[in-house]
Amino acid sequence: MPFPKRGATVTGTLSAILLCISLIAGCSDTSSDAEEKAAQPSSTQPSAEAPVDLGKQEDVASSGQTRGGDGSEITLNALTEEDMREASLPGELGCSFTTADGDVLLIAMGNVASSDAAQGVVKVAGYVERVSAPGGFDGMTASPTFIGKGKTVHIEVTGEPTKGGESPPRPATLTYDRADGAQRDWQGEWRCGP
Repeated sequence: MPFPKRGATVTGTLSAILLCISLIAGCSDTSSDAEEKAAQPSSTQPSAEAPVDLGKQEDVASSGQTRGGDGSEITLNALTEEDMREASLPGELGCSFTTADGDVLLIAMGNVASSDAAQGVVKVAGYVERVSAPGGFDGMTASPTFIGKGKTVHIEVTGEPTKGGESPPRPATLTYDRADGAQRDWQGEWRCGP
């Protein structure tokens, strides 16, 4: 907008500004553009001055929702038999993390008494991605941490074996940490053996 000429009133300038604002606001989106904008997630970040509800944060954490990062959801998909077969993981013995629904979220293989890293896979937002943990099979049996490109996956064994046998499952929590600081937990079982 051009600057007002000498002698123009402030009221005239304000009227011109208000006219521009009303013209801009009066332009409407086509219905498809409006629907597309409505479907897109908001990128507005909460105000630093907004009150923090600690109870709500605990609920989010305990329900397995993504915390922190850029606000986008962390999605781990169940590994299919085909995913596991195609991974061709080397090693004598393996471990797996399975949810209560029976979804396998991580599998890994390693050699006993080996300094070579155990190799594993997770399926992140539909893509099978490699992870590794130090210490071979022996390094995976307790509470291992797997590292991959842009991610860390930690298994925390939380209790005693729930069944007998050579490879008893133990209650565990899988925590996925993304490079941007986002984190999400899954509850399930960690099983290691033949």
